[in-house]
Parts: sequence; structure tokens; C-alpha cells
Amino acid sequence: MLTIHDAVAVITGGGSGIGRILAEFWLREGGRVVIADVAEGPLLQAEAELRMISPSVVSCCCNVTDEEDCKKLAELSIAAFGAINLVAPFAGITNDGLFIKTDRETGKVTGKMSLEQFQKVIDINLTGVFLTVRECVEAMVNNGCIGLICLVSSTGSLGTAGQINYASSKAAISVMPKVLTAEFFRRGFADRIRCMAIAPGYVGTAMVKKMNETVLAKIIDQVPIGRLIDPEEVVSLVAELYRNQAMAGETVFIHGGLRLGSKG
Repeated sequence: MLTIHDAVAVITGGGSGIGRILAEFWLREGGRVVIADVAEGPLLQAEAELRMISPSVVSCCCNVTDEEDCKKLAELSIAAFGAINLVAPFAGITNDGLFIKTDRETGKVTGKMSLEQFQKVIDINLTGVFLTVRECVEAMVNNGCIGLICLVSSTGSLGTAGQINYASSKAAISVMPKVLTAEFFRRGFADRIRCMAIAPGYVGTAMVKKMNETVLAKIIDQVPIGRLIDPEEVVSLVAELYRNQAMAGETVFIHGGLRLGSKG
């Protein structure tokens, strides 16, 4: 079993949402944190607030779709703390829309998802994860680090109508733990660097809680446990996956029993 105390977590999307809550938890457990985000203002504010918990935090303004930025993030983590033990590439976006739109009367196509709308989500949610993990794993291997790559998939990976871009990116993420674990095994360091993914359902982040009350009520009505998943519950799962070294190569759902219907 690994311990969080003194362990170094690299968290993208760390300026807000689940990434920010993970950073807070990690620091309270005695760990050290590198937070990264593309928005410099909120990132610096988050760093200042996190320093009230512990001084063991640094920030890095990082566009996860940029190779050099991701390389800089990994290098900063080693320079600041000498290790990387948890990689949490939590930066991600949604940009929902229908694959095609049709006229109710004629049945003819009146619109379709643009390439830009599809590509932007893929770039951040998939390519950004690939680059972040690639650079951090290189640094982990070269510096003899032990730890976990914890990816974020989603129940959306099962196929949600109106999210062909998001669902595709998250479905791809869900297979990454198997692929990376197999490669790490072949290279002889799967016992030191593991890969897992979590797949949350509807999580009660600040952004979700600001949704239209009627829409939010319909969402909660689909969840067997009758509520949103607490961000702290997601973070607790990440921590357990980090500690438990028998967990490798799988995607773990945390969705309160949610099952998507045929219409998503």
C-alpha cells in the first residue's frame, strides 16, 4: 500500500472542479501538489488559496494540447519536488450538440455538428490526456518514481445522445488503462507505475449545481441513490486507487447505480 504523505500529485484542470478538490485533499493528507490549468488568473488564485492548507504546492499554466507545455509541466514537477507519484489529467470540456439536426416536418437535415465542435473536445479530452501522461510517465521512469496514472472517463463513455464528441473521447480514455498496463508490463515497470481510470456519473460540482432546477431534477431522477455524486466521493476513490497497489488496468465507475437508457 502506498501512502499519500510526501507523495507528489500532478493535476491538470487543478484550478477548479474535481481537480481543485483533489489538490485540497492531497495537501491535507500531507502530500505535495503541482496544479496546472490553461487560465492563468484562476490558477494563481487557486495556488494562493491552496497555500493556506500547505506550502507544498506550485502551479503551472499549461495548455494540455501543447507538447511543450506538457513537457514543461513534468519538468517543473521534478524540479520542484523531485518526483511524480500521481498523475491526474483532469482537464476536460464538454461542447454538446446533435450529430445531425432534422426538420420535424420534412425530415431533411437542417444542421450538423461542426468539425471544430467535435475536434476541440477530442483535442483537450483525449490528445491532452495523451500528452500529459506521456510526458509525466517519461519523467517517472527516468527518475525511478512509484505511483499511479489516474485517468477520468465518464458514464458518457457508454453513449449519451448529443455528446458524440465527449462520449467518443471518454470511451477512448476507458481503454487506456488496459493498453498502458500491458505496455508497462512488457517494459518491466508495471509493478511501479500503474494506470487506472475512474468513470463518474453526475457529479455535484459548482457548475452542475448552477444548472436549471428542472433539468437538474430530471437528472437526479435517473440516479438510483437519489442524488448527485459528491466531488469528495470521487476524490476518495482516487485516493484509494492510489493507495491500493493491486488496482491496475481497469476503469471503475462511480455513478450511484446509474444506467443509461436507449435514448441516452
